[in-house]
Formats: sequence, structure tokens, C-alpha cells
Amino acid sequence: MVTRINARKVARQVGDNVKDAVSGTLGLSGERMGKVDTAWLRMDSPSNLMMIVGVWVLKPAIRYADLCQRIEERLLKYPRFMQRVVQDAAGATWVRDADFDIERHVVTDTLKRKPKGREQEALQDRLAELAVTPLDKDRPLWQFHLIENYQGGSAMMVRIHHCIADGIALIGVTQSLVDGGTAPPERKRGKPHREGLEAAEDWITDTLIKPFTDVAVKALDSAGSGAVSALDMLMEPQKSMDKGLAGSADMARMAYQVVRDAAALALMPDDSHTRLKGTPGNTKRVAWCGPIPLDEVKAVGKALNCSINDVLLSCVAGAIANYLRGHGDSVTGKEIRAMVPVNLRPAEQTYKLGNRFGLAPVVLPIGLDNPVERVYEVRRRMGQLKGSMQPLMAFGLLAVAGLLIKPAQDAMLNLFSKKTTAVMTNVPGPREKVKFLGATVEQNLFWVPQSGTVGLGVSILSYAGGVQFGVITDGTLCPDPQKIIDGFEPEFAKLSLVTLMLPWGE
Repeated sequence: MVTRINARKVARQVGDNVKDAVSGTLGLSGERMGKVDTAWLRMDSPSNLMMIVGVWVLKPAIRYADLCQRIEERLLKYPRFMQRVVQDAAGATWVRDADFDIERHVVTDTLKRKPKGREQEALQDRLAELAVTPLDKDRPLWQFHLIENYQGGSAMMVRIHHCIADGIALIGVTQSLVDGGTAPPERKRGKPHREGLEAAEDWITDTLIKPFTDVAVKALDSAGSGAVSALDMLMEPQKSMDKGLAGSADMARMAYQVVRDAAALALMPDDSHTRLKGTPGNTKRVAWCGPIPLDEVKAVGKALNCSINDVLLSCVAGAIANYLRGHGDSVTGKEIRAMVPVNLRPAEQTYKLGNRFGLAPVVLPIGLDNPVERVYEVRRRMGQLKGSMQPLMAFGLLAVAGLLIKPAQDAMLNLFSKKTTAVMTNVPGPREKVKFLGATVEQNLFWVPQSGTVGLGVSILSYAGGVQFGVITDGTLCPDPQKIIDGFEPEFAKLSLVTLMLPWGE
């Protein structure tokens, strides 16, 4: 034990020396980027830029000058949005942009002229172009694009690099921007508190003196999960000797779960080959549909004893299956895997930026044509994920990836992308329509990035009593995503009709 403690002290000192040397060489004074955020920073590729892309459709129109003023008053209260990123051999540092100019980050934009009634198509085309246009790496990694005149109002497109924050954190940012929103809590001055991923030397220490699996477990600590205490018992069982038989039982259960879930992640089989998998190109396509009433989704879920998520994911699977059939492909017996982000951030910390989420692999049974059979199969598979530590382990893997040089990081993350067809998000938005600069936000859509060779992204967002689907695809693998979108509402209608026809009491 003495040897281990000394090794940890030595390794931490090495980590401090590395960071001090890097900072001294660059002459930087800033905040070190967390390792998970660093992984996202370095994950950019020509096919998939790591940007969260969104759009608000507003009525009536808003003015550019008013937008700039609101951004200055609200968004720039978050210091991260005035900081640029400086990379070095050990990671990256957030540094204040001394030459910050809001007009670089809030810009006016125009759409290509389309025949009347096809304005949404023009907006989708512009979003697709922006999704493959890199942000200026010498400036803070975000940009707002305002189309002042769009369908009798305005459209505001947003691009924010994933290294700044995840989707849950950005929803909190959004709430601070809308009319009546509140500014983020003031940051406490004084000596910074180092915890979790922000304690860079802990990561260097763990990498030097612990095997890979232990590093992943260490990462769980920053997720704030109640399961971590049991994992700590696995790491240092001597601490739990006085906790009695209950503690031993917890250790045994957690040991089994860790081994099982680690094996499940490591041994994930390849999902079925479809035209949606392959080598992506350098273009994107974007599409979305009108909202489905949330009350109707809830009613179907209640009648079938399924969750809202079960119903929506089943509709996604059905729409993708219909798309593939429409191209002459057989889906019999096929299933595809979607990585679904799982929030690991405590509710009281939703305002904090950075990335605090794991990934859960959800297998969609696209080969099941019967909508009721399909929704129950989705429910069964989602039930198997409850209590799983796979999201926490995926979070740990991202942290480890942030420690590696980019080629090693790419090789590690490509193992996941090869086994995945889609990235899918399901985020609850405001229950009532919000206002921004006096205008009503009529539509609220966003997409998270895909990584590696993944070419399909599906977003499900509840907003103002409706559920809206959006799809972003690689232009080579899926040049016509509107045909996927067009299948969502019919799939829900089919499930709803079949539900109404079921015998009473069953």
C-alpha cells in the first residue's frame, strides 16, 4: 500500500510538471479543458464536424441589432463563449479571446431562392451547408446565423462546438436567452475547486499507474452516480470491511454488473448492413416534419403499457424500415444500433457547461413489421438497459480518449462507429411556446453530431405540447432524408389505429 501511495504521488507530480511545462512554453493563462471535452474537440473529421446544429423559426421577425444585444447581455455571461481554444501536446486550454468581436459570431444570412411554398426546403439546404462548414478555430467555437425574413418571420440557425457543452447544458443556456430567462449563476471567485474530469492530474495519474478498466471506473466518479460508492468498494475493498453483509452483497452485485456491461460494450456485434452504413462523404442533408401531439403519444403508451420513449423509438424503427423497403432493400430479420446520449449531470448543475453524458446502445428491430410487436420489443430492450452501467463506461471511455493522441483516439472511437448506424437524441423541451425578443419560437429543432463513419442522426424534441422529429444524414449514404421523415407520422398513425382496435382489457 505504501508503494502504491508513493507511486500516485510521483505520478501526480509528473502530471503537474507536464502541465506547468506546457503552460510555460505557450505563455498561456487560462482554464484547462476537461478530458471528455478534449475528446470532442479532437473528434472533428471532414465527414462529421462535432457541432451541435439547431434552428429556431420565429414570428414575427426579429432584428439583427436586437439579437446582438441579447447575445451580449445573456450568452456572454457564460465566460466560455468568449474563450478560444489553444491545443498543446497534453490537451487544450480555454483562453479569453482578446480580440473578441460579436459581429464574427452573430451574422446575417440568406437562403437560396426557391419557388413559393418551398422556403423550408431552402432553410434545410442552408443548415446542411453549415453542418459541414468548420468554425474558425482561432475564435470562440460558436456562431449564430440570422435570416431576418423567413415565412413572415425570421429563422435563427445556431452552431456550437460540442467541446463547449452537451445538449442538456445548452437547453439551460437556451432558457437564459429567451424572454424572462435568468442569467447563469455567478461563478465563485477564489481558489478553483478541482473535481472529476477538471482535475487533469488525476487523469494523468490514473493513466500512468492503473490499467485501462480502472481508468473507466475512475471516470464514473464525476458523473455523480449513486453506483460509484459501490464501484469504489471494488477498487479498494478494504474500506468496506466494516459495512457488513449488505456491503458485501452490494460489491458482488456491482462486480457482476461491471463485468457484464463491460463485456457487452467490448463484444457488441456489428449491426445489420444497410445502405445507411458505409463510407460517408463530405455533404449533409437535413429534414424535419410537423409536430405530433404529445398527448396522443402518451395515450398510446398508456394503452400499451409502454413509455413515451418506447412508442417514439418504435416509430423511428418503422420509418427507417419503410425507407429501406422503398429503395428495394429487404429488412427481414434486420436490426440497427443507435447510440442514445444519457444525461449524467445532476439536475442542480444543468447550467454548467461541458459534457457530462454517457452513451447507451439501443438496438432497433427494423425487421419487425407489426407495429405492436415492434413497440413491445423496443420496450423489452429498453428494459434491459435500465440500471446498466454502459452509459457510465462510455463516459469513461471518452475521458480516456481525451488523454490519447488523435490517431489513437480515432482508432478507439472508430470501434464504436463501425458498430453503429445512427446517433439518436430524445430531449424534453419547454411545455409552452417561449418568446425571444418579443417573437414566438414556433419551431425548435436541433441535431447532435455523428462521429467516425456514422451517417445518420435522429432528433426527437418535445416542445409546446408536440413531438417533432428531425433527421440529419450524410449526403452520400442517404441523399433523401425527407423520405425517412415522411414515414414518422404514418408509423405513429398505424400504431395508434392498431391500439384502438385492440380488445378492451388486453
